[in-house]
Amino acid sequence: MTIAVINYGAGNLPNVVRALRSVGADLVVTDDPALVLAASAVVLPGVGATADTMQSLEALGIAAVLPQVVAAGRPFLGICVGMQVLLQASEEFGLHRCLGIVGGTVRRLPAGAGKIPQIGWNQVRYSPAFAAHPLFAGIADASDFYFVHSYYCDVDDPAIVAGRTDYGLAFPSVIIRDHLAAVQFHPEKSGRCGLQLLRNFSDLASAP
Repeated sequence: MTIAVINYGAGNLPNVVRALRSVGADLVVTDDPALVLAASAVVLPGVGATADTMQSLEALGIAAVLPQVVAAGRPFLGICVGMQVLLQASEEFGLHRCLGIVGGTVRRLPAGAGKIPQIGWNQVRYSPAFAAHPLFAGIADASDFYFVHSYYCDVDDPAIVAGRTDYGLAFPSVIIRDHLAAVQFHPEKSGRCGLQLLRNFSDLASAP
Protein backbone atom coordinates (compact mmCIF):
# COMPACT_ATOMS: atom_id res chain seq x y z
CA MET A 1 0.00 0.00 0.00
CA THR A 2 1.41 3.37 -1.06
CA ILE A 3 -0.17 6.76 -0.42
CA ALA A 4 0.55 9.30 -3.15
CA VAL A 5 0.94 12.78 -1.67
CA ILE A 6 0.46 15.23 -4.51
CA ASN A 7 3.20 17.79 -5.00
CA TYR A 8 1.86 20.76 -6.93
CA GLY A 9 3.75 23.40 -4.94
CA ALA A 10 1.47 23.65 -1.88
CA GLY A 11 3.20 25.38 1.01
CA ASN A 12 2.07 22.83 3.59
CA LEU A 13 3.43 19.82 1.68
CA PRO A 14 6.58 19.29 3.82
CA ASN A 15 4.58 19.37 7.07
CA VAL A 16 1.97 16.96 5.71
CA VAL A 17 4.67 14.55 4.54
CA ARG A 18 6.49 14.78 7.87
CA ALA A 19 3.27 14.14 9.82
CA LEU A 20 2.27 11.16 7.67
CA ARG A 21 5.71 9.61 8.00
CA SER A 22 5.59 10.10 11.77
CA VAL A 23 2.48 7.88 11.95
CA GLY A 24 4.12 5.20 9.82
CA ALA A 25 2.46 5.86 6.47
CA ASP A 26 4.09 4.37 3.38
CA LEU A 27 4.06 7.24 0.91
CA VAL A 28 5.48 8.71 -2.26
CA VAL A 29 5.53 12.44 -3.00
CA THR A 30 4.76 12.98 -6.66
CA ASP A 31 3.59 15.35 -9.38
CA ASP A 32 3.18 12.52 -11.89
CA PRO A 33 -0.47 11.85 -12.87
CA ALA A 34 0.35 8.22 -13.69
CA LEU A 35 1.70 7.60 -10.18
CA VAL A 36 -1.31 9.33 -8.64
CA LEU A 37 -3.65 7.15 -10.70
CA ALA A 38 -1.77 3.97 -9.75
CA ALA A 39 -1.49 4.71 -6.02
CA SER A 40 -3.42 2.77 -3.40
CA ALA A 41 -4.54 6.03 -1.76
CA VAL A 42 -4.11 9.75 -2.38
CA VAL A 43 -3.61 12.84 -0.21
CA LEU A 44 -4.13 16.32 -1.68
CA PRO A 45 -2.66 18.97 0.65
CA GLY A 46 -3.35 22.64 0.18
CA VAL A 47 -2.88 26.18 1.31
CA GLY A 48 -3.67 29.41 -0.53
CA ALA A 49 -6.24 30.11 -3.24
CA THR A 50 -8.42 27.65 -5.12
CA ALA A 51 -7.73 29.31 -8.49
CA ASP A 52 -3.97 28.94 -8.13
CA THR A 53 -4.36 25.35 -6.96
CA MET A 54 -6.59 24.46 -9.91
CA GLN A 55 -4.16 26.09 -12.32
CA SER A 56 -1.29 24.01 -10.93
CA LEU A 57 -3.26 20.75 -10.91
CA GLU A 58 -4.41 21.32 -14.49
CA ALA A 59 -0.92 22.20 -15.71
CA LEU A 60 0.43 18.96 -14.25
CA GLY A 61 -2.41 16.86 -15.68
CA ILE A 62 -3.45 15.81 -12.18
CA ALA A 63 -6.84 17.53 -12.30
CA ALA A 64 -7.87 15.05 -15.00
CA VAL A 65 -7.02 11.94 -12.97
CA LEU A 66 -8.36 12.87 -9.53
CA PRO A 67 -12.01 12.17 -10.47
CA GLN A 68 -10.85 8.75 -11.70
CA VAL A 69 -9.10 8.05 -8.39
CA VAL A 70 -12.26 8.88 -6.44
CA ALA A 71 -14.53 6.98 -8.85
CA ALA A 72 -12.31 3.92 -8.45
CA GLY A 73 -13.01 3.93 -4.70
CA ARG A 74 -9.45 4.52 -3.59
CA PRO A 75 -9.05 6.24 -0.21
CA PHE A 76 -8.63 9.98 -0.72
CA LEU A 77 -7.92 12.76 1.77
CA GLY A 78 -8.15 16.45 0.87
CA ILE A 79 -6.67 18.99 3.27
CA CYS A 80 -7.77 22.67 3.45
CA VAL A 81 -7.63 23.95 -0.15
CA GLY A 82 -7.36 20.28 -1.08
CA MET A 83 -10.91 20.02 0.26
CA GLN A 84 -12.18 23.18 -1.42
CA VAL A 85 -11.07 22.27 -4.95
CA LEU A 86 -13.18 19.11 -4.78
CA LEU A 87 -16.30 21.24 -5.18
CA GLN A 88 -17.83 22.40 -8.44
CA ALA A 89 -16.88 26.05 -8.19
CA SER A 90 -15.28 28.70 -5.99
CA GLU A 91 -16.15 32.36 -5.51
CA GLU A 92 -12.60 33.24 -4.41
CA PHE A 93 -11.24 36.04 -6.66
CA GLY A 94 -14.24 35.63 -8.95
CA LEU A 95 -16.36 32.57 -9.72
CA HIS A 96 -14.31 29.79 -11.31
CA ARG A 97 -14.55 26.06 -11.93
CA CYS A 98 -13.05 23.47 -9.59
CA LEU A 99 -12.80 19.66 -9.88
CA GLY A 100 -16.54 18.99 -9.58
CA ILE A 101 -16.10 15.78 -7.57
CA VAL A 102 -18.40 17.08 -4.83
CA GLY A 103 -21.46 19.23 -5.46
CA GLY A 104 -21.30 22.71 -4.02
CA THR A 105 -19.55 26.09 -4.07
CA VAL A 106 -16.67 27.53 -2.07
CA ARG A 107 -17.86 30.76 -0.42
CA ARG A 108 -16.30 33.47 1.76
CA LEU A 109 -16.82 33.29 5.51
CA PRO A 110 -19.44 35.88 6.58
CA ALA A 111 -18.21 39.35 7.46
CA GLY A 112 -19.68 39.07 10.97
CA ALA A 113 -17.79 35.88 11.76
CA GLY A 114 -14.85 37.66 13.33
CA LYS A 115 -11.35 38.10 11.99
CA ILE A 116 -10.97 36.76 8.47
CA PRO A 117 -9.06 34.64 7.74
CA GLN A 118 -9.89 32.39 10.64
CA ILE A 119 -6.48 31.50 12.07
CA GLY A 120 -6.21 29.25 15.07
CA TRP A 121 -7.90 26.47 17.00
CA ASN A 122 -11.57 25.66 16.73
CA GLN A 123 -13.82 22.72 17.54
CA VAL A 124 -15.06 20.07 15.13
CA ARG A 125 -18.42 18.62 16.10
CA TYR A 126 -19.34 15.32 14.51
CA SER A 127 -22.58 14.68 12.67
CA PRO A 128 -24.38 11.84 14.50
CA ALA A 129 -24.25 9.53 11.47
CA PHE A 130 -20.45 9.77 11.42
CA ALA A 131 -19.60 9.79 15.13
CA ALA A 132 -18.30 6.21 14.97
CA HIS A 133 -16.56 6.57 11.61
CA PRO A 134 -13.04 5.04 11.55
CA LEU A 135 -11.55 8.38 10.48
CA PHE A 136 -12.49 9.73 13.93
CA ALA A 137 -11.26 6.74 15.96
CA GLY A 138 -9.54 7.89 19.14
CA ILE A 139 -10.61 11.53 18.63
CA ALA A 140 -13.31 12.89 20.93
CA ASP A 141 -16.21 14.90 19.56
CA ALA A 142 -15.64 18.68 19.81
CA SER A 143 -11.86 18.27 19.69
CA ASP A 144 -9.83 21.29 18.59
CA PHE A 145 -8.09 21.45 15.23
CA TYR A 146 -6.03 24.21 13.63
CA PHE A 147 -7.65 26.32 10.89
CA VAL A 148 -6.28 28.87 8.44
CA HIS A 149 -8.89 29.93 5.87
CA SER A 150 -11.13 32.70 4.56
CA TYR A 151 -13.48 30.49 2.53
CA TYR A 152 -15.58 27.44 3.34
CA CYS A 153 -17.28 24.61 1.46
CA ASP A 154 -21.01 25.10 0.97
CA VAL A 155 -21.81 21.53 -0.08
CA ASP A 156 -25.05 20.55 -1.80
CA ASP A 157 -25.57 17.24 0.02
CA PRO A 158 -25.86 17.56 3.81
CA ALA A 159 -25.60 13.77 4.11
CA ILE A 160 -21.85 13.91 3.40
CA VAL A 161 -21.12 16.49 6.13
CA ALA A 162 -19.31 14.49 8.81
CA GLY A 163 -18.25 17.41 10.98
CA ARG A 164 -19.08 21.09 11.41
CA THR A 165 -17.28 24.06 12.96
CA ASP A 166 -18.78 27.36 14.11
CA TYR A 167 -17.25 30.60 12.84
CA GLY A 168 -20.05 33.01 12.02
CA LEU A 169 -21.95 29.99 10.72
CA ALA A 170 -21.75 26.25 11.20
CA PHE A 171 -19.72 25.32 8.12
CA PRO A 172 -18.71 21.81 6.98
CA SER A 173 -15.21 21.16 8.30
CA VAL A 174 -15.19 17.44 7.43
CA ILE A 175 -16.89 15.70 4.53
CA ILE A 176 -16.95 11.96 3.97
CA ARG A 177 -18.45 10.12 1.00
CA ASP A 178 -17.60 6.46 0.60
CA HIS A 179 -13.77 6.37 0.51
CA LEU A 180 -13.41 10.12 0.00
CA ALA A 181 -12.67 12.32 3.01
CA ALA A 182 -11.70 15.97 3.23
CA VAL A 183 -11.03 18.40 6.06
CA GLN A 184 -10.96 22.19 6.14
CA PHE A 185 -8.44 22.28 8.99
CA HIS A 186 -4.76 21.35 8.93
CA PRO A 187 -4.24 17.98 10.67
CA GLU A 188 -0.48 18.38 10.25
CA LYS A 189 -0.68 21.42 12.58
CA SER A 190 -3.30 20.03 14.95
CA GLY A 191 -1.20 18.18 17.51
CA ARG A 192 -2.26 14.79 18.81
CA CYS A 193 -5.74 14.87 17.27
CA GLY A 194 -4.40 15.78 13.85
CA LEU A 195 -1.82 13.03 13.93
CA GLN A 196 -4.48 10.56 15.05
CA LEU A 197 -6.66 11.52 12.10
CA LEU A 198 -3.74 10.99 9.71
CA ARG A 199 -2.99 7.65 11.38
CA ASN A 200 -6.63 6.67 10.96
CA PHE A 201 -6.55 7.59 7.27
CA SER A 202 -3.35 5.59 6.78
CA ASP A 203 -5.02 2.61 8.47
CA LEU A 204 -8.06 2.96 6.20
CA ALA A 205 -5.79 3.16 3.18
CA SER A 206 -4.03 -0.06 4.15
CA ALA A 207 -7.22 -1.99 4.99
CA PRO A 208 -7.90 -4.97 2.70
